Amino acid sequence: MLEKIFPKTVDNTYKGKKIALYFFFLITLITVTRSLIHMFASDGGAQSIATIPIDSYSTQATQTVILIFSLWGLSQLIMGIFYGVVSIRYRSLVPLMYIFLFIEYLMRLILGMMKPIITTGTAPGGVANYVMIVFSLIMFILSIYTPKSPNNE
Repeated sequence: MLEKIFPKTVDNTYKGKKIALYFFFLITLITVTRSLIHMFASDGGAQSIATIPIDSYSTQATQTVILIFSLWGLSQLIMGIFYGVVSIRYRSLVPLMYIFLFIEYLMRLILGMMKPIITTGTAPGGVANYVMIVFSLIMFILSIYTPKSPNNE
């Protein structure tokens, strides 16, 4: 299994189930789109998406939250570009990317519990964290799955 996660040769050979590859393309697109929203929305998506009541904050606090969301968007853009490179050129790394996704969303959930913030509603990301933890594990399993050939028995 380690060879499937850390291949000796990194190339464009993908051996897992195609559905995991197609969902990875979708995750890549969502990651890039989400990053651009955080970078370029006037509130960084903090209030308009994450329902953080920044309009009740001081001007300095509001500016700080918006900058942090924008910087988070930049980090997401870098990851999205990396996912895009993997999608186009280095598909043998897709199983490893699903492990990274699992870790990211698990840690989002844990950190959110450790350092909760006040919101006026349920942010889509709050729900997505739970879904993506399970989803990334399932897609990881599908990405490393290769049926046994008659010659391998």
